[in-house]
Order: sequence, then C-alpha cells, then structure tokens
Amino acid sequence: MDLSTLCLVHSILEERGIRRAASAAGRPASSASAALRRVEAVLSVPLVRRDGQALVPTLDAEGRLPRFAEIARAAAALTALGDASRAPPAISLAALARFVTAARAGSINAAAKTLGLGQPQLTRQLSHLEEAVGCKLLARSAAGISCTPAGLEALGLAERIGVAWDALSAAAAERFRRSAATWRLGTVIPFGHESEIAATLARLAVEWRAVRPRQPLFLSSTTADELVSGLKNRRFDLILLDTDHYPAEFEGSLIGRSQLALAAPRTLGEAGPQDLAALLCRHPIAVPSPRSGLRQMTDRFLEATLSPAERARLTLVEVDSIPVIINLVLDHGHLSVLPEHSVANISPPPTLLPLDPAYQQSLSLVWPRDALSRQAAETMMRLLGKTSS
Repeated sequence: MDLSTLCLVHSILEERGIRRAASAAGRPASSASAALRRVEAVLSVPLVRRDGQALVPTLDAEGRLPRFAEIARAAAALTALGDASRAPPAISLAALARFVTAARAGSINAAAKTLGLGQPQLTRQLSHLEEAVGCKLLARSAAGISCTPAGLEALGLAERIGVAWDALSAAAAERFRRSAATWRLGTVIPFGHESEIAATLARLAVEWRAVRPRQPLFLSSTTADELVSGLKNRRFDLILLDTDHYPAEFEGSLIGRSQLALAAPRTLGEAGPQDLAALLCRHPIAVPSPRSGLRQMTDRFLEATLSPAERARLTLVEVDSIPVIINLVLDHGHLSVLPEHSVANISPPPTLLPLDPAYQQSLSLVWPRDALSRQAAETMMRLLGKTSS
C-alpha cells in the first residue's frame, strides 16, 4: 500500500465520484478506480455504493473517513518537506516503516538486522525515500545515523500515517504501536506543587511545546521501580530519576542536586537544638521505597548516625507517597529525610534540621541507548540549562 493510492481513495470518498477525484489529482479515471478496488480488497470492506449517478460512501467508509483524512493530511505535510506543489508521491507504507525503524535504531546496520534485510538494500531504500520526499532525512556519520530537522518531522508524520493505517486495517503492527507525535517522560513524584521538581517539570512542558510544537510531551509521575520498568518496555521514552545510579543498559545525565534535611513536626522547632541520634530513636521515621534515591540517602544517613543496635530498634514506616509522608511529619509525629528547599516551601513548613552537605538528592535524566532518544534527551537538557555528560 502507498500514500498516493490512499490519498486518491480519500479524494474519491470526499468528492463522491471517481472522475471528480481523478481530475482533481490529475490522474486517469482508470487509476482512481484501480486505487479504490485495491484498498477495498485490502480492507475487505466495500467503501462506496451507487446512488443513481453518484458514488456514496458506505457506513464502513464513513466510519473510516477520519483515518483516511489523517493519512491525507500527513501525506501532504510529508510532501511539503520537499516540494509542496507536488501531489503525494507513491511512497509505500513499508518504506515509511523501515525509515521509522532506522531512525529509532540510530544505525542502518542494526535496523537492517531488525528488519531482516541486507544493509545495502536498506541503504538504497532509505535513499529512494529521501528522493521521493525531496529532502535529506538522515545524517550519516561514523557513529551511526540521526534525523535531520526535516527527518524529525518526517518521523512524526510517518508514524501518524502508520497509526491511522493500522486503525483502518485493524492490523496490530508493533512498529506503529505508539503515536508518533508524543514523547512520554516518566518522572519521580513531585513533593507538591511548591516543589523544585514540580516547577522544573512545568517549565519543561512549556518550553518543550515552544521548540517542538508538533511533538507533544506527556508527563507521568510514578515510583522509581515503575519508571525503570516503563523505560525497559518503552512505555516511557525517557525518565527522570531521583538518583545518579541507573541500569547500565541506559544512558543518563545528572540534572541537579538538592540538599537534604531531617523534617520533623513543627513543635520540635520550639525545643531548641536537638541531638539527631536521640531524636531518631524517639520518633517513627517515614521512608519511601528502597529503590528510590531518597531512600538510599536516608539509609546512608541512618547508618552513619546510629549504631547497629540503635538502628535495630528504629520504627520505619515505608510509604510510596511523598504527600502522605509529609502529612505523617506534619500531623502524626513522624520524621523523614526530605529535600530541604522543596519542604521549606510548604506554608507553614515543618521543622527542618539540616544534614551534612554530603547528603543530597540527585535528579538524573535517563534514556535508552539509541540516537533518537538521545536527541530528545539533549533537547530536554538544553531547555533545563544542562549539557550531557
């Protein structure tokens, strides 16, 4: 199946006539008729019926018309990357899928292995696609391939076309399983709307929209375990972790650090200087998941401050919800190790006992080891004022 055929059938359904559609496209009526028969055969449903001298879309066609329209719009945008005056070229959906695979792999060799093709064959097909579109889509170097600015737009359009075609044909092709336009960023759960992380994410969402208006950014907050799992199964494209340690299969860069403090009920602030060891032994301590960076720092602090016998007598309350932890501190007499700046923004804040500068919360951006993910990560780091390490 190719874009020219699908756009021609869309025109037939819109114009309600083969001759009118063929004339508008500058094609013979026989070509339009053949295109209609081909698409009907692939979809296994009739798309038009005769009503006197006119062709009327069937109910099946009416239901599928938005998908045809989506393909036609994306095909026009793809054509406009090279020469907007041309009609959509006869680019096959298979060629677009192979381009998507290569762009995401960041390597023609790796993509060829995934597709079961020879590297020279895939290279020729990608060159033919660039000729058909009318512009360069991939930049080649010794390190592999990466998308040009036009290539990034073409990638989004190719995946939009694939999603629409899968919906039309009820195919479950994995290569088009996700919406092309949207990048999914999984993040640690912010401490609240006042926190540094919440402010950082809000700023990132606004600035991302400004630089990539055609590629929306979807933000989803969850636990550290879910973030790593989601990155492995590609539910997320990138993740923001509260640690500088992550699986070796990924790449990452440190975004920032926050000084930690021991948060305590407000009433303790009226009691003057406190002995931290004695305080820890008297109060229950609310802690997040063992896999979180904050918990790792909490454990380090407890090990350095208390003896093994004292640690054995501690009351640890494990809660994978920072808002719940903060409520345990404010209203139920618990202690917790939390980022000083974020908790200080609560009004009124809990009592904060500063810890040694060695105890800090790290924030790292992590992504899969492929060229496209790295491009997205570099965009995010530029917006955040960081550079990759």
